[in-house]
Amino acid sequence: MIKIASIAGSDASGGAGIEADLKTFEEYGLYGMAAITLVATMEPDSNWTHNVFPLNENVLRSQLETIFKGIGAEAVKTGMLGTSYAVDLIREYLIVYNVKNYVLDPVMLCKSAGEVLNPELNNEVEKKLLPLAEVITPSLFEAEYLSGIREITGIEQMKEAAKTIHGKGPRHVFIKGGAKLHDATKAVDLLFDGINFTIIEDELINTTWNHGTGCTASAAIAAGLAIGFSVKEAILLAKKFIVASLKAGFALNQWVGSGNPSHWRKDRLFGI
Repeated sequence: MIKIASIAGSDASGGAGIEADLKTFEEYGLYGMAAITLVATMEPDSNWTHNVFPLNENVLRSQLETIFKGIGAEAVKTGMLGTSYAVDLIREYLIVYNVKNYVLDPVMLCKSAGEVLNPELNNEVEKKLLPLAEVITPSLFEAEYLSGIREITGIEQMKEAAKTIHGKGPRHVFIKGGAKLHDATKAVDLLFDGINFTIIEDELINTTWNHGTGCTASAAIAAGLAIGFSVKEAILLAKKFIVASLKAGFALNQWVGSGNPSHWRKDRLFGI
């Protein structure tokens, strides 16, 4: 059995974070493990306002000991971290256990508003974790933040952003353009390996039921790497996975809706 780990926040609504990651790992046929950095909750009586509750440093370290020292993982994905000590602990364990298949989902902004969550913590992630990543998976907003490009509206700007981000250490940069590019008729993403650019297009699913899409995409890429696919193969398969999930999305309540990772079961094939 192939083992894989997610280090991220727990989303009480079930659509994002650790919950989305573990669902994805299961759909790939992997044994998923989780180290929870924080718990995110939502208030039904306050228009779905979010709250975040970081876990104690010792609790997080104990989880990492269980996963890395006690079991081991073929790949690791990180998401929302929440604290400086989470960044430091993750860096420590990635280095000590020589993790190669590390996928960094840089949860740096409130994606619905395009607002920076925590500039100081973002700088620590950029300095301490980017150089360890096999793949970083920024959204368009996060690519703007990491590259310093004020507004990315087209492929050429995505390429410039990818080059800048790659220069900060990750071996591959995968920018999720999706439907955010100007006049997009397809979901357009970009992969950069330091030499070559690969534009990845697929069907554009116009839906607001996309809570947790970024978490799911990075988890799917990590799953592909754990299985033994190349980065490009893992991303192409993850793209198919996300499209299938979005096509079967559904409303959770009047505020938010989620994709449906299990929809992939209908035609799951480990081929590109």
